Amino acid sequence: MISQPSARSRSGPRILVVDDEQAVRDLIGRALTKAGYLADLSADAGAALGLARSHAYELVVLDLMMPAMDGRTFLARLRAIRPALAVLVLSCVDDVATKVSCLELGAQDYLTKPFSLAEFLARVRVRLRDDVHPESGLAAPGSGAPGHADTIRAGLLVLDTGRLRADIGHGPVALTKLEFLLLRELAEHPGQPLRKEDLLASIWGLEFDPGSNVVDVCVRRLRSKLGFELIKTVRGAGYQLTA
Repeated sequence: MISQPSARSRSGPRILVVDDEQAVRDLIGRALTKAGYLADLSADAGAALGLARSHAYELVVLDLMMPAMDGRTFLARLRAIRPALAVLVLSCVDDVATKVSCLELGAQDYLTKPFSLAEFLARVRVRLRDDVHPESGLAAPGSGAPGHADTIRAGLLVLDTGRLRADIGHGPVALTKLEFLLLRELAEHPGQPLRKEDLLASIWGLEFDPGSNVVDVCVRRLRSKLGFELIKTVRGAGYQLTA
């Protein structure tokens, strides 16, 4: 079942909220609507997957503790159908292992309950502030003409910001949003190694946890898609683009 709070505007970014607690859904829905977003609210993770498959959402706000299908199962299945869709996990579970597992499954952010609405909305803005709208395939407002894919170049590497693709001379390769953002961060600092904690803070928006390997996982995926030589490990200094 899906519900939509009355919105002041129907032109804002569309967000899917998945939480089985009605009070939380209603609170988040009202806050998002007041902030100018279009919020779809779902209490059922299975039904929410269907919504994510058929609607062009720009963000999913996801609870972890839900009946029938828990949030991590939902997240894994979501990655298969919408690999570039941003996810903000909202949960009462606050242990590091759970946070890391969600990030490794593809979540971009994790906020624990109870939470401040001001902080929640700030994190939503951060997630929606990126230059790319992955579900529409268009560059964000101000980044070029509608439908025109801007590019970022660093040596042999060409990044297509409108389609989330990378090309190092062998044809375009599709990337997930996190892979694209990490590669873009490296491309914007050519010849300069970037520390893992800085990459995690700038892309995932979280403070660095020495036990987290989400950056390493993302780098491995990029290397498997574009070649091992593209990203160099600089001992004690992080990762550096070599293209």
